[in-house]
Amino acid sequence: MKGLLLRLSGLDADAESAVRVIGFFDRLITERAGLDTLVRSTSELAGCPVGLRAPGQGLSLRADTGGAVTAGPIPVKASVRALEGGVEVWVARSGAPAPLDDMLLERFAIAAAVLLEHSSVPLPELGDPALVELVLSEGVGTAERSRALHLLGISGPLRVFAATGEVSGRSVVLGTVRAVLGTEVPRTSGRLGVGPLLPAMDAAESWRAARTALRYTSDSEPVVWWEKLGGLALLAGTGPAEIAALPDVRALDRLAVEPDMITALDALCSSGSVRKAAAVLHRHHSTMTTRLARAEAVLGFGVDDASGRFRLHLALMVRRLRDNPLSEC
Repeated sequence: MKGLLLRLSGLDADAESAVRVIGFFDRLITERAGLDTLVRSTSELAGCPVGLRAPGQGLSLRADTGGAVTAGPIPVKASVRALEGGVEVWVARSGAPAPLDDMLLERFAIAAAVLLEHSSVPLPELGDPALVELVLSEGVGTAERSRALHLLGISGPLRVFAATGEVSGRSVVLGTVRAVLGTEVPRTSGRLGVGPLLPAMDAAESWRAARTALRYTSDSEPVVWWEKLGGLALLAGTGPAEIAALPDVRALDRLAVEPDMITALDALCSSGSVRKAAAVLHRHHSTMTTRLARAEAVLGFGVDDASGRFRLHLALMVRRLRDNPLSEC
């Protein structure tokens, strides 16, 4: 179907070709296609970018040939057909208009008007957690996500937070984790993974990142930002069995039975020195030195230089991944 309109126009923009274009849109209407399908299929038919704008429903959809449906404004040089209620459909051809472009715009507009009626399935009321779930779901189309964001009154960039405790703000519980939409870090009684600040339409991506960050949290570090994980984010797909088999992790498991040992090692990695770690834990530095000597004996490597602390930090972080399947929802 891709570029069919140009091929038909090249042959002859006669009544038979027009009927084929009409039939194409009639099938979409009969099948009650979704708005994403309408925009994507019209782009493939036209062989150029097309779009649909319905500001009253928070929709601004576009698709390039062969591409996914995304949110986007109407290009300056687009041919636009206006419908009632401020709805507009457009075609943005780079060269001269094709003979059948007027026909395409007309049928595109008719199909959009009909399918907008069909797509007006009642969404949850404003503020309903189900709207937040729609925004975060990877299984919904661009149109549904746009409408949910519109009803929530969200238009600008946002972060998604993954929380284990009670937290204020627009949120929904997904599995064992509470997803929160916002821009400012919320207060919570539990742990918190902070997703990156992204356009609202990419909230599902921020949600994935927030769940990854949550898996790196611990009692000593209850809030973790995804942006600060760097390459550690790539390790999130490592399975628990693989992590448990690592010699450094096995050594940490043996040390974990000793009171506050893991907390002391975390403090050393975060502070960078024995004296600073001792101050954080309100311990005398000689006590910390004794503890770290014990840890080195079990770990089999020193932690008094940068390379040793890096190795220790990596082992501590991947151990958190194994022990925090909190975000898997």
